[in-house]
Amino acid sequence: MNKPELNSENLEKSILENIVLASLREQRRARRWGVFFKALFFIYIFILLFAAMGWIDDGKVRIADKHTALIELRGIIAADSASSAEKIIASLQSAFKDKNTKGIVLRINSPGGSPVQAGYIYDEIKRLRAKFPEIPLYAVTGDVCASGGYYVAAAADKIFVDKASLVGSIGVLMDGFGFAGTLEKLGVERRLLTSGENKGFLDPFTPLDPVQKNHATAMLKEIHEQFIHMVKQGRGDRLKDMPDIFSGIVWTGQKSIDLGLADELGSAEYVAREIIRAEVLVDFTAREGFADLFAKKFSQVMMTMLYSSEWALK
Repeated sequence: MNKPELNSENLEKSILENIVLASLREQRRARRWGVFFKALFFIYIFILLFAAMGWIDDGKVRIADKHTALIELRGIIAADSASSAEKIIASLQSAFKDKNTKGIVLRINSPGGSPVQAGYIYDEIKRLRAKFPEIPLYAVTGDVCASGGYYVAAAADKIFVDKASLVGSIGVLMDGFGFAGTLEKLGVERRLLTSGENKGFLDPFTPLDPVQKNHATAMLKEIHEQFIHMVKQGRGDRLKDMPDIFSGIVWTGQKSIDLGLADELGSAEYVAREIIRAEVLVDFTAREGFADLFAKKFSQVMMTMLYSSEWALK
C-alpha cells in the first residue's frame, strides 16, 4: 500500500528537481548571453572611442611597397601642445626610419609659437636629411605658415603653398600690458619684494624702466637675427634681396613664391603624386598615448559636470 505512494513521491520529487535544474541551466545560459552581449557592447564603444580620438588610422595600412609619409604640424608650437618639438621630432624619426618611406610631407598650419621649440624641429630635420639623403622632405602650407611655423618650413627641401596661404612673419615679439597707476586708483597697495634690481623685470604694475626696455629690445633683436640666419641657411639663393622679407610682415602664398620664401603651388596630395611619385600617404603624426588622452578627456568631463552642477545650484 505504501509502495505506490513512495513512487508518487519520488516522481514528484524528480519532476521538481528537473524543473529546478532546467531553471538553473536557463539562468546560466541567460547570464552567459548577457556577458557576451555586454562584451560586444563595450567592444563597440571602444571602437567608436578609438575612431573618434584618431587611434584607428586607415592610412597606416600598407597598400603599396613605397609611400609618402605625412606629418601634421597644426596650431601653436609649444612644449605642451600637439605640435611640440618632442612630438614632431618623434614623428620625423619614425617616418625617416620606415623602410617604405620614399619621401616626407610636413603639412604646416601654424601661426608660430616658441622659437626654441621651432629651432629644435629645424635642427632635427637637417640632421635627419643628412642621415637619410635619399629621402626628401617637403613642407606644404595650409591656411597659415607664419613665424615659428615658417621657421620650421625653412628647413625643408622645398616649400609648397596655396596661392591664398599666409606665409612669413619673420620676426619676434614680446607683448604684455601696463597697469601702472591702476592699483592706486583702485586703492590697492602693490607689494613687490625682490633680491635683485631687475628681478621684477617688466612688471606690468610699475612704470616701464628704460634700462629694462632696452634689454628686452636687445634680446628680441638677437633672436630675430637668429631667425633670419636660419631662414637664409634654409632658403639660400632662392630668397630675393628685399629687407621687407624680414620685417615681420606676412605675404600671400603666390607672393611668397615671387619673394623666394616658397617654391611652388601644391597640396600634400600633389607633392606625393607628382613630386615624390608615391601617391599613397601614410600618416606618421605622433598621437597622444591612451593614458594622457584618457586623463585629459576625464578631466574635461569632470570639469563639465562640476560646471553644470554649479549652474544647476544657482
